[in-house]
Amino acid sequence: MIAAVVAAVMAVAGTAQALEFSADMVSTAAGQQVSGKIYVANDKVRMEMPGATTITRIDAKVVWVIMPEQEMYMEQPFDPEKIAGATEKMPGEIERTPLGTEAVDGKEAQMYRITYTSKAAEATVLQWVDKASGIPVKTEAEDGSWSMEYRNLVIGAPDASLFEIPSGYKKFALPNMANMMQALQENRAGEE
Repeated sequence: MIAAVVAAVMAVAGTAQALEFSADMVSTAAGQQVSGKIYVANDKVRMEMPGATTITRIDAKVVWVIMPEQEMYMEQPFDPEKIAGATEKMPGEIERTPLGTEAVDGKEAQMYRITYTSKAAEATVLQWVDKASGIPVKTEAEDGSWSMEYRNLVIGAPDASLFEIPSGYKKFALPNMANMMQALQENRAGEE
């Protein structure tokens, strides 16, 4: 489900127009619903979900995973396949078929059936694009197995500080296995 939601959310970073907005994000899969927030400022995206906040900085080619309880963050290299955003055109899109209009969160949206390739496989989703802003406000698996929707959409630039590491947070790095093995061997040698 996570890959599908990422693909759905991926569908602001590559648009011709500059998109800046915030919204409540509601993802549903396997009968469970998860709510969060998304903030988008052109080539910067912040997603806040329960237990995790991710800041994707396309401009800096980096992704930060923020851990508020520990006041720490992890840094990962930017992977264009995994960015979160909200472009109308999905990565790997092959075909887009208009299916009419529907209201989503009280706003008129154009509905499409989209066929795209992901990791050499073909997939199909339904997408609703807000007519006023051009932002995809809902994406759903054609079989209804998952969905992702933006609610309470606010057009405009979010505060720039949302796309920075909070002051005082320390960088967390996973231990290097070679260093761990060396420390373990040194510890054993010291016990003898």
